[in-house]
Amino acid sequence: MSAISSPCIKACLLDPASKLCEGCGRSLAEIARWGSMSEAERLAIMAGLAERLARRSA
Repeated sequence: MSAISSPCIKACLLDPASKLCEGCGRSLAEIARWGSMSEAERLAIMAGLAERLARRSA
């Protein structure tokens, strides 16, 4: 069994304005579903996280 891809950096803190994790950029719904998502779904979300975090801090 292979490891699940994850952007988690163990700096979990939910930004009150954006509702995104300040560490990885995922929403609570994404975090909750992460383990049941397909690898393709996880990779698709991970592809947009840097842009989410950049917009949040802009």
